[in-house]
Amino acid sequence: MRSKITLPSLKSLVTFEAVARNLSFKAAAQELHVSQSAVSHQIRNLESFLGTKLFIRKSRSVELTPQGKNYFPKIKYAFNSISEATNEIMGEFSNSVLTVQLYSTFAIRWMIPRLPEFKRVHPDIHIRLHTSQENVDFDHQDIDVAIMIGKPNNSGLHYDHLFGGELFPVCSPKYIEMTGGIGDPEDLDKHTILQVYPSKNDWIVWLSSNGLSNVELDYGLDFDSYEASLITAGQGMGIAMGQQPYVNEDIQSGVLVEIFPNLRVKNPDSWYLACLKQKSEDYKVKVFRGWLMSEIHNDNNHNLE
Repeated sequence: MRSKITLPSLKSLVTFEAVARNLSFKAAAQELHVSQSAVSHQIRNLESFLGTKLFIRKSRSVELTPQGKNYFPKIKYAFNSISEATNEIMGEFSNSVLTVQLYSTFAIRWMIPRLPEFKRVHPDIHIRLHTSQENVDFDHQDIDVAIMIGKPNNSGLHYDHLFGGELFPVCSPKYIEMTGGIGDPEDLDKHTILQVYPSKNDWIVWLSSNGLSNVELDYGLDFDSYEASLITAGQGMGIAMGQQPYVNEDIQSGVLVEIFPNLRVKNPDSWYLACLKQKSEDYKVKVFRGWLMSEIHNDNNHNLE
């Protein structure tokens, strides 16, 4: 039968270890971010629990009693053992976690529906998604890989090209019905344009490539993500810029329609998987990269059918 475990409070032990290591109530209080009186209170409680004095308090210094000198290394060893065991478990878990930064729209419309299959095939890797409209700062953020659209312009990063894309205006059938149709690209100036301000260049690229200079973009609606813009377009509130892979399902289901199928413009930016060069061959990064490439390959084959 297991004997009863006798333990003082953890807070008093932490306080004792700090005072004994620093040989100072003041330094321990500063380290623990508490008052000196709180430190004294915890030490008195511990001494009362143990039934013995642990410190000799002098006017300008603190010394350990013989009992304190005997107690301190054992408490320190116990804390070190707990810390090592905790770090070992946390290290095992962190090694199995892959933190992926990506845009919220890509997460919602492409990544999240596929994660159950990734989990089924790779149960040893836990995906943690971090959504942001800003590009990742690998030097100051705890991010393993990022799915981004842009250009490979950072020499410290490893880039894998995922796919290119095309830009094309879309709206709902309801919007076409309400407005009587949009016969000519020049007519866009008479309609509500839905913009994504982190990607404000997309509309400019499409208009410029099609020689359109009369369309005023400042009087439409602005959104912080393609998700919000496309949902608004689907509700019949204006014309959004579409691009793959965001709108494929909406077009196939009829929620959105492409207004000018013959006027698609190649996006000057491409999609990449990016990570620090020194992490590019990490096991979890390689597994995720392989799965991602396979999913994109399957998408491309499906679109060709």
